[in-house]
Amino acid sequence: MTWLDGIISLYVFICDEYQKNLWAYCQRFSNYSNLTFSDEEVITIYMFGIMEGLTTKKQIYKHARNYWHDLFPSLPSYVAFVQRTNLLGSVFLALLENLQKMFPESAFDCNHNRLIDSMPIILAQRGRRFDAKVAPEIADKGGYCATKKLYYYGVKLHIMGSAQVQTIPIPDIIGITGAGMSDIRAYEAILPNVIEYEKFADKAYLAETTKNTNTYTPVKKQAGQKFLDAADQLYSTAVSRIRQPIEALFSWIEEKVKIQIASKVRSYNGLMVHIFGRLAVAMNLLLSKFSS
Repeated sequence: MTWLDGIISLYVFICDEYQKNLWAYCQRFSNYSNLTFSDEEVITIYMFGIMEGLTTKKQIYKHARNYWHDLFPSLPSYVAFVQRTNLLGSVFLALLENLQKMFPESAFDCNHNRLIDSMPIILAQRGRRFDAKVAPEIADKGGYCATKKLYYYGVKLHIMGSAQVQTIPIPDIIGITGAGMSDIRAYEAILPNVIEYEKFADKAYLAETTKNTNTYTPVKKQAGQKFLDAADQLYSTAVSRIRQPIEALFSWIEEKVKIQIASKVRSYNGLMVHIFGRLAVAMNLLLSKFSS
């Protein structure tokens, strides 16, 4: 498939979804609104730009202006494009839900294990996190990423995925919290709704409240304990192997849509577009991968 086929196919798909229900998430109530450049075009340009490996709105806009102008002759100024895009956070969230529903029900069967993990979305890091004020409605500076050994200001992306055979899991539940919220607190909020599943997570999800909830995590060492005994070590290794695909999912999402670094975001609306727009692209790619 050529890039032209790809962008036309995406535009037709977005138009279909927009007519179904996406229009309801971006209704305008002003007396005058110039929509010669449609919402469907905004969504298509943003999503296809990400699919082409572009990481910022400025890069996407310049690429569209230089190479796609014949397809989008009413492309407005850069400022107008950014303003229009930032109004579509709720639309991208609804589109993400629509894409999730397109997977066959068998992909979310109760017999599938559920794999749980989180990843940081970083607005500012290290010393700059103390002065950051972007999206205070949800972001905070209490985040610490143990994998990167990094303190940051931002949010956390939480995913519970339905395990699949010999491939990455399909996101079943997706949530966003402040960076300072612990994984176990976020997990406890959804636990009553997923109690029946066999769930596998890392040590951050081990707590009194998760006992007898079909939640399996590697064994933590006791205070002063240098080594786990053989049985605990084997158990921990087995749990880690089962949950490894959720780590592969996060790596795949980052590789495809570059969601983790959001240092160019300047508003709450911009953050919502950054997160859910990129997740919609990733879900669309995963759906294509699953269907092939």
